[in-house]
Amino acid sequence: MGGLVEGVAEVDDAGAGAVRSAEAARERQQRVRRMRERTRSGCALGLLAAGYLFQMSGIAGAGAALVVLGAALGLLTDVLLPHHARGTERRLARAQFTPAVRQMLRDALLLGGLGRLGVLDSGSTAPLLGAVLACWALHFLCQAVAGSVRARRRLPVVTRNIDASALGLTPSPPALFAQRATVRLLGVAAVLTAGMSASAATGDPVWALAAAVGCCAGMLAGIAWLATWLLPGKRVVGEEEALAWLDGWLAEYRPTVGMYFSGGNASAYQANMWLSTLAELEGRPVIVLRERFMVQKIDATDVPVLCVPKVSHLMRLEHSTLKVLLHPANSGKTSQVLRIPTLKHAFINHGESDKLSSCNPYAKAYDQVWVAGEAARERYALAHIGVEDKDVVEVGRPQLAPIEAAGTRGTAAGPGGRDGRLTVLYAPTWEGFTDDPGNTSVLVAGEAIVSALLADRGVRLLYKPHPMTGTVDPRAGEADRCIRALIQRANAGRGGEEPGPEAQAALREATAELRRLTRVDFGRRADEVERMLRQQAPEPGRAREVEEAARAWEEAYWAAQPPWLHQIVTAGGPGLFCCFNEADVLVSDVSSVVSDYLSSEKPYAVANTSGLDDDGFRAACPTVRAATLLGPDGTGIDRLLHTVRHPREDTLAPARAALKVRLLGPAEPPSLVRFNRAVQALVREAEAREERVRAVAGQPLDAEGDAEGEVEAEEERERGQALAEALGEDERP
Repeated sequence: MGGLVEGVAEVDDAGAGAVRSAEAARERQQRVRRMRERTRSGCALGLLAAGYLFQMSGIAGAGAALVVLGAALGLLTDVLLPHHARGTERRLARAQFTPAVRQMLRDALLLGGLGRLGVLDSGSTAPLLGAVLACWALHFLCQAVAGSVRARRRLPVVTRNIDASALGLTPSPPALFAQRATVRLLGVAAVLTAGMSASAATGDPVWALAAAVGCCAGMLAGIAWLATWLLPGKRVVGEEEALAWLDGWLAEYRPTVGMYFSGGNASAYQANMWLSTLAELEGRPVIVLRERFMVQKIDATDVPVLCVPKVSHLMRLEHSTLKVLLHPANSGKTSQVLRIPTLKHAFINHGESDKLSSCNPYAKAYDQVWVAGEAARERYALAHIGVEDKDVVEVGRPQLAPIEAAGTRGTAAGPGGRDGRLTVLYAPTWEGFTDDPGNTSVLVAGEAIVSALLADRGVRLLYKPHPMTGTVDPRAGEADRCIRALIQRANAGRGGEEPGPEAQAALREATAELRRLTRVDFGRRADEVERMLRQQAPEPGRAREVEEAARAWEEAYWAAQPPWLHQIVTAGGPGLFCCFNEADVLVSDVSSVVSDYLSSEKPYAVANTSGLDDDGFRAACPTVRAATLLGPDGTGIDRLLHTVRHPREDTLAPARAALKVRLLGPAEPPSLVRFNRAVQALVREAEAREERVRAVAGQPLDAEGDAEGEVEAEEERERGQALAEALGEDERP
């Protein structure tokens, strides 16, 4: 017994040592990064100060060279600041020392320098000063006109995959005058600086005057062009007309089921994973978003997309034929749509795991909670968060269909193996919003796990971090960068056979085809009105073509990669399910990645960074009961690889098969069938509720779903909007 205790203590000491070593390495990296940032900030501030000092010294000593050098140095620093010292740029802006203020000061010093050098006389001073002031006045006038144009083109609803031409959609105004104020300012400043510098060097004020007049003429022309977007021919409809169009479109399209999503920049994957399922449902689906930027974050789909930022406008869904909303994530704005009594709401989540976040008390706000299998039902029952068992519906995970079963491609140990190497996918989750122990292995075990895998020459590693890694805890982002550096160094010391030119040619061809299908018909600076114009109703089957092209690209991608090369798979690379199919074994954390991977029944390992012993960890987290457990120092990697290379010694295979059913539900009927049945059942519940309400109110059920009278409908809509506004709900950035 004493020997066992000593052994456990040694393992704990080793794990603690690995953690301390990883933390020390991250701290060193952070110190280096902070030093670099301070150096860049100091250099930027030093260059700005030097520019002004040179100009003032030139004025004091009547030195044309110093005046010109200082102005040029300051202008060059302003050009480089946004690219190399963004933190310094933000701090200067907070201090109100903006690019405009900095350039005004440089122009004033240049004018003072011209006067001190005797370039300006009584006949040229007033015209030049007036022209320079006119340039600045026109700059601010352009800002005002641009603001009016942007405000006028900000519609209350943003669409995609919908013919919204009735809204008077037009192409974007010129970005240089409508959006890129800093670039425009720097361009004008460069011309003025060049002209005044030429005058300082030659002693002739005509150069400065010509530059200033030329800038004024260019600005006037640009402002006049920009102002045409305020004229009826290029002006979009007003808010009331746009909302009336929305009501008309809803009445014409008659949606029955929708997916509601609200989130941040990095969260779009939570909605994207459900697009294919939504497109396969019976009825007329629609996607309802709340953030304008999210419209372009949604992957290729044929499903109509509506973005309704204001809650008062969102209430118009109450009078549509929409019956069910599916929610892949919780957000603060979810409570706003839950107010609509005519809708039924189902929480479908964006993955299931044993983490506390998979049993969020928010779930009790929905009419139903849809889960994959029996394990999730039990999880909610044990959590005691107010979700009743009768409201939990098992629907499986319909989007897991692309995941191939074990043995489909073979492993390095058997037929179909790739170059005699095992492919290991390390896909850790992110740190999350809570401080729950063991949220992610990246922080305390990532470097040890990766080092152990890289030490085995017979392993090819695929590292696919969670897209939100480091967004909450900067230490996780630093650990991720350290892991990437380890992989890059390991690749530098490896070599082997390279794929032939035909593989590279096939990849280029597949890339070109995918880009052709996904290419948008607008530039990077297009505003949302132009994007609505260019992204109207797609050709039928477009999304399926994109899906097939993406699958062909993924196959070509792997064929074009050396089989010995470790891979860092991030955005723009193969998807997670594609990596599942490529891998022989998974290493991950307690997350939905494990549950989804189990559909393949291939071996997997989970890092135990929870602080519990292995038995306690298995008891607390059912999804790891069929896994090989890894310690914080990477212990267990050798055992895992040995099992994969010798399948006859894989004693966990039966446990994986049983756990797959518990987590994901039975294979028959197919998950998509069960999911669709759940949707239709909830639609019927919504219709039954509507019928009961009308019966109580003494109103006959109208098959067309129209209100009894336009006046009553309008009064009810106005009351809903007034209530929303009284509660303080409005569009937020």
